[in-house]
Amino acid sequence: MELYKTNQLKLYNSLSKSKELFVPIVEGNVGMYVCGPTVYSNVHLGNVRTFMSFDLIFRYLKHLGYKVRYVRNITDAGHLENDADAGEDRIAKKARLEQIEPMEVVQRYTVDFHTTLQKINNLPPSIEPTATGHIVEQIEIIKDILEKGLAYEVNGSIYFDVLKYNEKEHYGILSGRKIEDSIHNTRELDGQSDKKNPQDFALWKKAEPQHIMRWPSPWSDGFPGWHLECTAMSTKYLGETFDIHGGGMDLKFPHHECEIAQSQVKNNVKPVNYWLHANMLILNGQKMAKSTGNFILPNEIFSGDNTILSKAFTPSATRFFMLQAHYRSILDFTSDGLEASEKGYVKLMEAVNKLDKVETSKTSSINISAWKQKCYDALNDDFNSPVLIANLFEAVKYVNLLLDKKETINSEDLKQFIEAVYAFVYDVLGLQNEIEQDSSDKLTGVVEMLIKMRKEARDNKDWALSDKIRDELANLGIQLKDGKDGTTFSVN
Repeated sequence: MELYKTNQLKLYNSLSKSKELFVPIVEGNVGMYVCGPTVYSNVHLGNVRTFMSFDLIFRYLKHLGYKVRYVRNITDAGHLENDADAGEDRIAKKARLEQIEPMEVVQRYTVDFHTTLQKINNLPPSIEPTATGHIVEQIEIIKDILEKGLAYEVNGSIYFDVLKYNEKEHYGILSGRKIEDSIHNTRELDGQSDKKNPQDFALWKKAEPQHIMRWPSPWSDGFPGWHLECTAMSTKYLGETFDIHGGGMDLKFPHHECEIAQSQVKNNVKPVNYWLHANMLILNGQKMAKSTGNFILPNEIFSGDNTILSKAFTPSATRFFMLQAHYRSILDFTSDGLEASEKGYVKLMEAVNKLDKVETSKTSSINISAWKQKCYDALNDDFNSPVLIANLFEAVKYVNLLLDKKETINSEDLKQFIEAVYAFVYDVLGLQNEIEQDSSDKLTGVVEMLIKMRKEARDNKDWALSDKIRDELANLGIQLKDGKDGTTFSVN
């Protein structure tokens, strides 16, 4: 029987601002859309945290036995600087500065995005559509909204009529904002003079002569509004109403608010049942910003090539650090925090590596079923990874007590215990066992040092020491082989 049938999963829904029991539209199936990156620069650490949070959610839903269609877009049509009314398309600006084609920029940073997420062991989504690959769908949505009288054309640009929409619906239902307090924030090129109201947002913008990325439409050569792409792609692959829509907290307004309005008009139904938002990442107690130098890229963490952290940290240690905070909480990324987390990660993995050394008894003095249920209770409570990790450290304690013969476990419980630990550590948290590799590297280093010492002994005709090193290594299962190119070794 699938695990979702025996686990009551509760999600914090940003729409209701409360935890709700998760009931998918189609039993056993989940449709989830997450807003992806705008690929004009290297993926930053805050984005990595957001995508890692939804990777955890994706992994746990799959673990529960759901068939999950996870859609995450690539925004490759550009953004204006700070999503302002005036300015230069972000992708086009990068292309101009580097003197390359805009789609070269897109390709370069899409590859960087995928490579980085691969390093931290994120699973790929089921579908990864691009904004530029869905221009036709976006134009069709605009046509429909125009026909329903909720949009208007000015000089080849199309705007969504927020005030008219608000007469019957609630613009601000997600963010809790009142329309009169709404801050205008869209991807546009010129000022607000074309609009009826400052709150209105662009569905289509007529391209200025210097604008590189443009497409033909019934109204002008131009480009779609930022908010429209997600409405087009989410509904195309997941239906008019789907289960989960996720993204960073910063997207709640205006991006997700605009998505709701567009979809509501287009399909006349509530587009999403559960809105999930991951919180922000700060660095050393301050907001990350390139302008202040309080900024670090994921690869700089892994290489140690930075002035912010004390040393390099592996992708898994970094992932473990991030998962020690709940996805809805603000996380302060610090060197001290990473070092402490790294020690915890090593401790956990060392215990995992010792599981096969645990011996069984006729009876169990540890209640494995109760421990396992506590792990599920944590995850069922809005994917509470910090509490899950606390329970995994309880498992570490059990392993050490069992090895010291201070507790007992029968064969059936041990099998259940090992399967559960592996599932939570590898399948759900997505950690990789870097400890084994580290140990292997250290072993190689030690053996090579001894081979060098043996060569020096042979050069000095100290045959006794040379033979002793060879024999002692042989006793440990390490065979040396002398050849014309030097000495190699194998582990038996």
